[in-house]
Amino acid sequence: MSALVFIVPGYIALYYLFQLYTPKRVQGRRLEAWHVIQANVIGFMAFILILYLRHQTDFSRRMLFIFLCINIFLEVFIRNTIRMFLRRIRSQGLNQKHILLIGYSRAAEQYIDRIFQNPEWGYTVRGILADNAPRGTEYRGVKVLGRIDNLMIVLPQNRLDEIVITLGLAEYHKLERIVNMCEKSGVHTKFIPDYNNVIPTKPYTEDILGLPVINIRRVPLSDPLNKLAKRVVDLFGAVVALILFSPVMLGTVIAIKMTSPGPLIFKQERVGLQNRPFEMYKFRSMVVQDKETEKKGWTVKDDPRVTGVGRFIRKTSIDELPQLINVFKGDMSLVGPRPERTQFVEKFKEEVPRYMIKHQVRPGLTGWAQVNGYRGDTSIRKRIECDLYYIENWTMGLDFKILIMTFFKGFVNKNAY
Repeated sequence: MSALVFIVPGYIALYYLFQLYTPKRVQGRRLEAWHVIQANVIGFMAFILILYLRHQTDFSRRMLFIFLCINIFLEVFIRNTIRMFLRRIRSQGLNQKHILLIGYSRAAEQYIDRIFQNPEWGYTVRGILADNAPRGTEYRGVKVLGRIDNLMIVLPQNRLDEIVITLGLAEYHKLERIVNMCEKSGVHTKFIPDYNNVIPTKPYTEDILGLPVINIRRVPLSDPLNKLAKRVVDLFGAVVALILFSPVMLGTVIAIKMTSPGPLIFKQERVGLQNRPFEMYKFRSMVVQDKETEKKGWTVKDDPRVTGVGRFIRKTSIDELPQLINVFKGDMSLVGPRPERTQFVEKFKEEVPRYMIKHQVRPGLTGWAQVNGYRGDTSIRKRIECDLYYIENWTMGLDFKILIMTFFKGFVNKNAY
């Protein structure tokens, strides 16, 4: 019991460091649970280290491990119970935060969309002040109340919890004046920039003697240590997967050989890391055709070129297994954006903003887009959004999460024809 004098304040400090005492209206429960696990594991390891250094043998290590497990379980359970209660009453219109938007822009519309999609956050938008839209302009029931200069009139009349600045890019010259007006009001103010199509959600910032510098793109896998760690996991994973799936691959080889004449492996040129082309391997799922016919376009539903066996292995993603050899060779990674054919890369780079950024990392056998359902005949833009999220937010934990999700919902593809 005397050890609790140090343990309790220590854990409070750890929870504070891992931001477990901050408001969580918009924070996901999985991220919060991960922070709880991190804080408890570090606390557990620190306590074990102190006992070791003090040559203290009166504490049962098994008891400490049980404490770790129970503490994590109860902490996550209680926090989620409270979260469910708060979200329920917020979705019923209670415990609301009333906010006012300054500026009508894409950022304003996107923010309103997210609030309407997540009533459990407990936000009520009272209106918008804007110079670039006439009074009465409405978006999803939220009206423009007047011009930005009316802020000092609106503030005393409305009990606001937050002011959110959502100016369009063309109005950024007003930002300093608006911030000054908001600070005079004493109301908590946020700024949602209208450049999310240019700069990522987590920009890489630098401080040059007090001058803030925002890098347009941060790619964690450009770090040599991250790159090495990912490559080691890829090599190990490719070898293990080749061994585990060897019976499935052997059965596929026999089925293809018995039902359709031609090569077992289909090779196709794809664009990979740093725009370099490589040959990607798949089990052949179509009848043999010349290169010009094969290049014509996407596979369509009930495509006559697909064989009976091919239809099954495409649906179950078994045709992708030879790409483990690409992973072993270094052309691909286990996880990453899916590689595309050269002719489609040339097409999409002109039509889809930021499409070519996906080539800053190795393409993957599976990816964030695939486990979120964007495979086959689905939106290219949504796919790229997922790819960019992965590139900018890469961690080894995210890779493992995607691999686990692939086993549960990534193999069978309803959009594969």
